Amino acid sequence: MDMSIRPRRLRKGSVLRKMVRETRMDKSSLIYPLFVKEGTGVKEEIPTMPGQYRYSIDQLSFALEEVVKAGVGSVMFFGIPDHKDACGSGAYAEDGIVQKAFREAKKQFPDLYCIGDVCMCEYTSHGHCGILKGDYVDNDRTLEYLAKIALSQVQAGADMVAPSDMMDGRVAAIRELLDEHGYLETPIMSYAVKYASAFYGPFRDAAGSAPAFGDRKSYQMDYHNRREAVKEALLDVEEGADIIMVKPAMSYLDVVSEVKENTVLPIAAYSVSGEYSMIKAAGSLGYVDEAAIICETAASAYRAGVDLYLTYFAKELAGFMDEGRIG
Repeated sequence: MDMSIRPRRLRKGSVLRKMVRETRMDKSSLIYPLFVKEGTGVKEEIPTMPGQYRYSIDQLSFALEEVVKAGVGSVMFFGIPDHKDACGSGAYAEDGIVQKAFREAKKQFPDLYCIGDVCMCEYTSHGHCGILKGDYVDNDRTLEYLAKIALSQVQAGADMVAPSDMMDGRVAAIRELLDEHGYLETPIMSYAVKYASAFYGPFRDAAGSAPAFGDRKSYQMDYHNRREAVKEALLDVEEGADIIMVKPAMSYLDVVSEVKENTVLPIAAYSVSGEYSMIKAAGSLGYVDEAAIICETAASAYRAGVDLYLTYFAKELAGFMDEGRIG
């Protein structure tokens, strides 16, 4: 037997294993999602997401300080308003909860990169991601509102906007309005490939964004489909997206690879609430090594082609990178 080729040679010792590592990760690629709500003195743990909180604006600086100290340089804000209506007016109000969060973040931590989730589900009384026409979301009428939301966030201090609604044509509508107002340099990270997924359950509890009737399958993608992801991504590239996101991450890494192979833009993936809560639950019961699972699932996303990783474990991952456990 010819044993001149021995792959195990390059696995002997941690220094050598890291030297030949194919997938590299860096803290600068991490984005931490944060929930903000009206009120004062609020730091409210989310029951379905242990370790994650809803913060009032006066408590936000404490949360952001933890993020910055961990070495995570980017956050994405999700707002929980007191008032909801049919057109989600709180999403684009000058004094809306997310707009206040951007102003506070930029005042306290001017170098922190702040991203706005552009959607309506947290702000509408019916919980859908657009303007209704009967029981159906009116795609074209919704575009005007999404563009207004994006503009209001940028005017409040957002460095980037990320439309997550899955309406056709919304990237072009947002790009046009931002450019008209002089925000030509503000990038758009499009949730281009967002599946109708059961993994979003804990988020809907956290943000109070569950639809009051029906579901979102008429606008979010069917999880049986892979080629459709490329179509959605390429359409958003044509419309002016700067970054393409795939959501969720864990069960869609084949899609991440497919989109990566067919586009030239940076690829983001969102490790969503259900992924977080499953790991936390299994870890708390001692069924898995929580830290090891956090590292392994993150590495699998980067291995599939992710350039940017949105995760509720961003602070932990930054620490593991410092320790040399991952990266």
